[in-house]
Amino acid sequence: MTNEKNSKDLAILILIGGKSTRFGTEKAVIELLGKPLILHQIETLSKFDQDIFLVAHSEEQIFHYRKEIEFPKAVTFIVDDRTMFKHPKIFKPMLGIFSGFQELARANFKKAFLLSCDMPLIRPEVIELMIEEAEGFDCVIPRWKNGFLEPYLAIYPIKKGLQKAKEILTNENYGLLNLIDNNWKINYVSVEEKIQPLDKNFVSLINIKAPIDLVKLSKLF
Repeated sequence: MTNEKNSKDLAILILIGGKSTRFGTEKAVIELLGKPLILHQIETLSKFDQDIFLVAHSEEQIFHYRKEIEFPKAVTFIVDDRTMFKHPKIFKPMLGIFSGFQELARANFKKAFLLSCDMPLIRPEVIELMIEEAEGFDCVIPRWKNGFLEPYLAIYPIKKGLQKAKEILTNENYGLLNLIDNNWKINYVSVEEKIQPLDKNFVSLINIKAPIDLVKLSKLF
């Protein structure tokens, strides 16, 4: 769906996280509509030309995922790099972002489309919109009318983002919005004006936080 130039500049980076206390297992393997959450994302993303990378917190987690789910060959795993920070046992999304950006920078990608595994039903039209909106910008992030941002469904600059993530981890100030630098050229995509016409129920932005969210999301289909 995208041209060859964009496919080499942009990679998909999915944070698969850890064990959810509310679910008693890892979110990405929880089933929605008869399929693990992560497979909903991968099947949609596989329609595009971008390479797909999953960031795991350990080799053990990767082993568990491969045992539970048959992944397409195009999917590559990245393991959190804990070697350079004070607290090697931290389990924070920012560490996954740093580790992912680090590997993507080594592979010469320029931008990363960051997703969280607990937002499983992103629509292909929304993906295409975000990729189109990234042209000429460092960062693309959905913004609601009330100013709320969607940092787990956004495109980030890899080299600039890597440096910023390293600073955040070093300073132990882990909030994801700290990753966004005001010096970047940022395209704030209106959720109501640009995403809603493509996704009227906002299913692309629904975050699975608890079992009740699975029930609510299932009722939309």
